[in-house]
Amino acid sequence: MRLLFGLLLAVTSLPAWAITTEEVSYKEGKESFKGFLALPDTKGPRPAVIIVHEWWGHNEYVRNRAKQLAEMGYTAFALDMYGDGKTAGHPKQAGEFAGKVNSDMPRAKRRFEAAMNIVKQQPGVEGNIAAIGYCFGGGVVLNMARMGIPLKGVVSFHGSLASTVQAKPGQTKAKVLVLNGADDPFVKKEHIAAFKKEMQDAKVDFQFIDYDGAVHAFTNPGATALGKKFKLPLAYDKDADKKSWAKMKDFLASAFAN
Repeated sequence: MRLLFGLLLAVTSLPAWAITTEEVSYKEGKESFKGFLALPDTKGPRPAVIIVHEWWGHNEYVRNRAKQLAEMGYTAFALDMYGDGKTAGHPKQAGEFAGKVNSDMPRAKRRFEAAMNIVKQQPGVEGNIAAIGYCFGGGVVLNMARMGIPLKGVVSFHGSLASTVQAKPGQTKAKVLVLNGADDPFVKKEHIAAFKKEMQDAKVDFQFIDYDGAVHAFTNPGATALGKKFKLPLAYDKDADKKSWAKMKDFLASAFAN
């Protein structure tokens, strides 16, 4: 069944599924969070994908990605890592939000697991879950894999690679795909080298792909305007966006087929 589903997802000529969406409020401890669930109109078991937002927070961009994944036949859930669905309007505030999450990895893990429990409750998922993330969210999904969260695979789009937690042999079971802008000044060459060594030492099944000419946030159509507004090296790259999404499609189909 999994193999058949994977083969179907790989056929890009198939029409998109009709979908339904809903706001989902959930808790982790005493804290409240606001997620977004997108469901395809399909019958029978279906895998799920969790989407983790950029450092700006849970916004329309991450919801649109959830809709795209649901149209492919996945149960898709855009989680909230900051709480109360809050978003940042300035890089300084975004950095503070992201920094607070990254400074406490056990807490970040609990927040991710709270969202994962929502996904597990959806009909037909049956534990087949992957996660993708953008920028800050890319770093989050890599860290969840490092800490042994039982995911089929994780995909990082222009995400941070350096981390206070490290993958260990036998602990990181998720397949890993990193899609990186080759000209992203936020991802240092030494971070790339250290990440690849970390994955190799931990015997993780991983792929690392650079997109020439692409800088930070290359998948977000709104990145260029934000880059100009805040004088940051952010820019949308249509070609890299298209190629990285296609690579993610193939990766997820393969991860769920095994």
